[in-house]
Amino acid sequence: MARVNDEVEALLLEYADLIAITGGDAFRQRAYERAARGVRGHPEDISRLDAADLRAVPGVGRSTADKIEEYLRTGRIAALDRARAAVPQGVRRLLAVPGLGPKKAMALYRERGIASVDQLAEAIARDGLKGLSGFGPGTVRGILRGVETLRSTGGRLLLDAATGLADEAVAAVSAAPGCERCAFAGSLRRMRETVGHIDVLAAARDPEPLIAAFTAMPSAAETAERGPAEASVRTADGFRIDLCVLPPEAWGAGLLHRTGSRAHHARLRALAADAGLRLAWDGLFDADGGDRVAAGTEEEVYARLGLPWIAPTLREDRGEVEAALRGAPHRPVAVEDIRGDLHTHTDLTDGLASLPDMVAAGAARGYSYYAVTDHAPMLRMQRMTEEKILAQRDRLRALAGRHRGLALLHGTELNIGPDGGVDWPDAFLAGFDVCVASVHSHFGLDRAAQTRRLIAACENPYVDIIGHLTTRRIGRREGIDVDLDAVFAACARTGTAVEVNGHPNRLDLRDEHVLLARRHGVRFAVDSDAHSTGELGTMRWGVGTAQRGWLTTDDVINTWPLSRLGRFLRAPGRAPLGRARRGT
Repeated sequence: MARVNDEVEALLLEYADLIAITGGDAFRQRAYERAARGVRGHPEDISRLDAADLRAVPGVGRSTADKIEEYLRTGRIAALDRARAAVPQGVRRLLAVPGLGPKKAMALYRERGIASVDQLAEAIARDGLKGLSGFGPGTVRGILRGVETLRSTGGRLLLDAATGLADEAVAAVSAAPGCERCAFAGSLRRMRETVGHIDVLAAARDPEPLIAAFTAMPSAAETAERGPAEASVRTADGFRIDLCVLPPEAWGAGLLHRTGSRAHHARLRALAADAGLRLAWDGLFDADGGDRVAAGTEEEVYARLGLPWIAPTLREDRGEVEAALRGAPHRPVAVEDIRGDLHTHTDLTDGLASLPDMVAAGAARGYSYYAVTDHAPMLRMQRMTEEKILAQRDRLRALAGRHRGLALLHGTELNIGPDGGVDWPDAFLAGFDVCVASVHSHFGLDRAAQTRRLIAACENPYVDIIGHLTTRRIGRREGIDVDLDAVFAACARTGTAVEVNGHPNRLDLRDEHVLLARRHGVRFAVDSDAHSTGELGTMRWGVGTAQRGWLTTDDVINTWPLSRLGRFLRAPGRAPLGRARRGT
């Protein structure tokens, strides 16, 4: 996604927050939040859209489109500037704290003069919120967790934003005269959930044209460093992007070195030393004579060390080298292995695109099957009813013949209540092809209660997949407190799959939890949780997390043929997969 889409999304969300702070109309607030999601999920660079196409972006009405056009034309939005002027800057700073809403932020500013995250943390440490209405011990503990969450991800980018910057840098450098190869490396290539800076690597005889192109790219607000073969730039937000230009013959060793991780590279250096070799950033050398024995490709370097090539997402020193030495190279699940998406939404609930558009987008991705799983009625803001969901089922069946080779599955995303119950009775659930069940509320329950509710959901014979199990939002909300060992054991016992949610602000389960669940024998569904056609592409981040958790195609149910998937979704009383009944 183009960077301008990110910028406009952030501005619209800020405007929505300011409307809430100033007591504005809640409908207007939600409208701008919806527009922000539409801009984020739009697959094209919105700066290239004319007025009519801009209003066609889901969620973007005439007033919002006018504001976006104003920003694209002038770099400002007058209405946003006026809203900013009406709210103290300190309050706006506090809104960055996860879980701290507009009203509480305003109260902290007015009643205690707190105007920054540091001041808030200091006030909590000295019990300075005592006696402030609405800030009881539980609320204060939650705010402190929010401060810690914010600080843990401060200055780091989510995968989609980081990839957008990296793709721009790679494209700019690749187009420079003399560039033979270019790619991003570092933690982004390893698909870490957040990225602190971006490493770009290139191969050329003459680095200067590449460095000139790199420092001149649009996102480079300033050049921080510049040398004969390296440069660093910073974006307008202060995010750092580094470029290193290598001789072409050192490409493979350099890519291996720059990708990391440090622990993985240290293990390779130890192997090299045992074999009388020396592994450096520019090649693998004979330790005695100093001759370079491998460097051109990563595969050459690994082979000379007696190893098969190891996927970047596995390079965390979690046993990948030992597995390769045992002759058991690990082939993680790949994007091209995914046969279908089992968790998506439409504009019937909180999605931005129509049912036909979402189905068509799924077909365009080459899927064999595609599930629509709109929210169930316990999530009251979606105003779902049995009549609405059954009417959607009829519409979905009418679309079944439009896309050859695509089986359409009618599902729902159920809400797991505090007692583990879900929205509809068994007789009605039997009419769905697939049921995802997720926690959407009561995040503050204690560990025992959260564990009981999730195990109860697993034991429901119609719950096929537990969606975004920990509920976390990276940098915005910590996950619920739950005994994961107990829940994963229940999933394995009941045959309930656990989702790896690909949305870059969730990535839930995270990689460490995937590894733990896999040890319990759990099966997984890697899903996009798409709320727009563009968000179907978030599958790539889910697959990256699945790779980091060592998942193979045997572990991931939506890599399976439809017949095998149907046997897994085996709740009693169901019609054959893809032929869900009208229901009762």
